[in-house]
Amino acid sequence: MPVAFTAVPDSHLPPVDELLSVAVNALGGSDRQGQITMVRAVQKAIDDDEHLAVQAGTGTGKSLAYLVPSIRHAMDSDSPVVISTATIALQRQLVDRDLPRLSEALAKELPHEPTFAILKGRRNYLCRYKATAGWPEEDEQDQLFDAREVSVTGRMVQRIQEWAEETETGDRDELVPGVSEQAWRQFSVSAQECLGASRCPSGAECFAELARARAGEVDVVVTNHALLAIDAMGDLPVLPEHEVVVVDEAHELVDRVTSVVTSELSEASVMLAVRRVGRLIDQPVADQLMEAGEDLKALLAAAPPGRIDDMPQVLGLTLQLVRDTAWRCITAMGPRGADKDDPDKAGQRKAAFTALDEVHDTAVRMLDAYGHASESDRAEVVWLDGATDRRPPSLRVAPLSVGGMLRDKLFGERTVVLTSATLALGGTFDALAAQWGLGDGKNWQGIDVGSPFDHPRSGILYIAKHLPQPGRDGLPQQYLDEIAELIEAAGGRTLGLFSSMRAAKAATEALRDRLDVPLLCQGDDSTMLLVKQFAEDEPTCLFGTLSLWQGVDVPGPSLRLVIIDRVPFPRPDDPLTSARQRHVAAKGGNGFMAVAANHAALLLAQGTGRLLRAQDDKGVIAVLDPRLATARYSGFLLNSLPPFWRTMDPAVPRAALQRLTADPS
Repeated sequence: MPVAFTAVPDSHLPPVDELLSVAVNALGGSDRQGQITMVRAVQKAIDDDEHLAVQAGTGTGKSLAYLVPSIRHAMDSDSPVVISTATIALQRQLVDRDLPRLSEALAKELPHEPTFAILKGRRNYLCRYKATAGWPEEDEQDQLFDAREVSVTGRMVQRIQEWAEETETGDRDELVPGVSEQAWRQFSVSAQECLGASRCPSGAECFAELARARAGEVDVVVTNHALLAIDAMGDLPVLPEHEVVVVDEAHELVDRVTSVVTSELSEASVMLAVRRVGRLIDQPVADQLMEAGEDLKALLAAAPPGRIDDMPQVLGLTLQLVRDTAWRCITAMGPRGADKDDPDKAGQRKAAFTALDEVHDTAVRMLDAYGHASESDRAEVVWLDGATDRRPPSLRVAPLSVGGMLRDKLFGERTVVLTSATLALGGTFDALAAQWGLGDGKNWQGIDVGSPFDHPRSGILYIAKHLPQPGRDGLPQQYLDEIAELIEAAGGRTLGLFSSMRAAKAATEALRDRLDVPLLCQGDDSTMLLVKQFAEDEPTCLFGTLSLWQGVDVPGPSLRLVIIDRVPFPRPDDPLTSARQRHVAAKGGNGFMAVAANHAALLLAQGTGRLLRAQDDKGVIAVLDPRLATARYSGFLLNSLPPFWRTMDPAVPRAALQRLTADPS
C-alpha cells in the first residue's frame, strides 16, 4: 500500500517527507516510524545549522533516512553533501546500491537526477607519472623478503602494470584480486609526495585529480573518516566545499581520526629519508642523519615496549640528534620548488622533502610531548611498539584526545550529522559527544529513533553468572564446556566473538574434534570468504576477534547464537588507552569509566548487534563473563545494549536454541 507523509513545504523543492514517501514506495519497505523521525531530525538539523547525533538500530533504514534530506539540501543549496563512512563495505553499498536506486526514484521529483561520486585518499589511486617515470626507490627493507615473496610481489607488479594500461579510474579497489601494500606503493604517492597537477607531466590525466573534479560536480560525495579528517585538519582542502557532513558508522570516528594524526619514528623511517635525499645533498650531511638513525635503532632495540611517561635522557638526546640532523638535510636541499622545470628531479626532491619532514616533525612532536609540568597538562602520549617478525621496533606519538581538533576543524565549519546503531553508551550520548568535542550539548541534539526489532521477543541475553571470572591464562575449561553445550543446542549456527585472537584459536583447537559441526576460525582464509562460507552453510560456526564484532551481517537461520567470551575491555598495557585513563584521573575524573568502560560498552553493543539482522531473526546472545551481572559497572554496560530478554539460567538458552533448531519458524 502506498506510503504518504505530510509536511509544510519550506522551499521550491518538495518537502522531505514527500520525498521519503516517493523513495519508500519505489524501493519497497514499510512506514517505519524510526525512519520518519530520523528524516525529520536530519532536515531540522540542516535547517537550524545544528549538529545531530542519531542512534538508529539495524533495520531502521538509516542510509535512506539521511540520504533523502542530504540530496534535498544539495539541490536547494547547490552545494554537495559529504557522506563519510568507516568501512569500504558501506561505501560500496552506498555507491553501488543505495544511491543509484534512490537517484532513479527521486529523479522526477527534483530539478535533475541526483548525482554522486566516491572520493578516496590519493594513495588509493594509481599515479600515472610514478608508473611511467623514474622515481626514488621505496624503503629497501621491503626487499628483505624470501625469494618466494619477491616472486609473488613481482607478479603483482606486472599485473598492476597491465591494469594501468586499461583502467579508467585508477582506483585500487577495482584491481581484483587485490595486491599487497608493498606492490601498490610502487605505483602510488601520498598527498605530501605529489608534485601537484600544475607541475606534474601527467597532471592533466591524473586519476586522483579527475576523481576530485568529479566530486566537485555532484550532489553527494561518499568518502571515509580518514579523508574527512585530513580535509578538515589539513592546510589544503581535499574535499569539495560543503556545508553538511553525514558521518555514518560514527562510533568509529574517534579511532579513525586518531590513526590519521598518529606519527611514527623508527630507524627504517630515518634510513628512508637518507636514501631519498641520496645525491641531492653533500654526502657528509646525509651521513650525519644516517648515524642518528643507527643510534635510534640501537636505543629502541634495547628498550622495553610500552608507554613512555618520562623521557629518559638518552632518548631525549637521540631525538634531538635526529631532529637536528634532519633539519640540516632539509636546509642543504635548498629552496622548495626548485627544479620545477625538471619533473624527474622535482619528483625526487619532493619525495626527499616528504621523508625528511616526517622524520623532523615527528621528533619535534615527541620532544614537545614532555614539555608540560604535569601529566594532567600533557596533550600527547609517546610509546614504543616492540619488534615483530615483519617490522623493527618504532616510536609512536598520538594525542590523548582528538575532541578539540574535531570541535575546531570539523564541527566549527559545517553542520554534522553523526549516526550509528550504537551511540548511546549507558543510555546517553554524553560519552561519545565528549570524545567528539561537542561538550555540554548547547549546539547539538541526540535522538534514539529505536529499532524495528522486538528485542525481548526475538532474542535472549544469557549471562553465565555461574562461571568463574576470566583470567589471563586462556579460556578456563568451564568456558569451553559452556561453549560446546550451547553450540550443540543450536546445531552449530554460531558466531564466536573473542577478546583476542589467541582465545579464538585456542577455542577452535579445543572444540574442533569435540563438535560434530564445521568450525571456522578467523585467519584460516580471508575474513570475507569465511563469513560467506559461514552464511551459506547453516551448521557452520565461525570464531574470531575484533573485525567480526562489527563486520558480520548474516541474516537468517545461519546465525542463531552469538557467544562473547568476556567483556571486551581494552588491554591494560595498551599505551594510548591507559594514558587516556590516567589523564582523566589526573583531572579528577573516573578514568576507568570514561575510557575502558566506554570502550567495552561500544564493542558489546556492536557484538550483540550481530544477532538480529532481519525481521524474522531469532536467537541467543551468550556472554560467558559473569562480571556483566556482578560488577559495579554492569548496569552501565547493560544499559548500552538492546533490550533483549535476560536470563542467568543456563537451561533457558539451551532449551530456546533446541526449539529453534527443531522448528526454525
